[in-house]
Amino acid sequence: MENTGNGADGEAKPPTPGAMLADKVEWLIQNMWPPDAPAPRNNVETAGAIAHATGEDISSTTVWKLRTGRQDNPQLRTLTALATFFGVPIGYFGFASEAGPIDDDLTFKALRREVEEGVVRTEVLRALVDLSPQSRWLVDEMILAAARADAERAAAGRRNGSPSEVEESA
Repeated sequence: MENTGNGADGEAKPPTPGAMLADKVEWLIQNMWPPDAPAPRNNVETAGAIAHATGEDISSTTVWKLRTGRQDNPQLRTLTALATFFGVPIGYFGFASEAGPIDDDLTFKALRREVEEGVVRTEVLRALVDLSPQSRWLVDEMILAAARADAERAAAGRRNGSPSEVEESA
């Protein structure tokens, strides 16, 4: 969930609060969407599902701003609605030192759900555990490279107006 950019001097600069929040919101939408809620096709449906489940009126524009990092200080009621909808502690949206352990727990929860749904095969996880440290390091590097490539494609899609961003006024 790292979203760092380069400054004018070429050094990596820390992500902005809006970018960090955007990464967290996007991760929740992609990985922790409640199984009993219809999968959203755009920000309008995302906002509607959150509003329907929590009773909190969240606009599609707010969802869009959160997902794109254009809003870095949402109201507490917005964060509470997100936390309630996705079933995460409100601390997930807090400072890195506080959110880190929560993030780790959510990652394991998402992985468990992927295994239960058959998206990730149990035998693959067992094989990973049984690999030598050198082989595991190689697999780790391949997974991280694939994740970076996916994140770059997703970011490019958001910058170019993916369907979830274009359908704001629907």
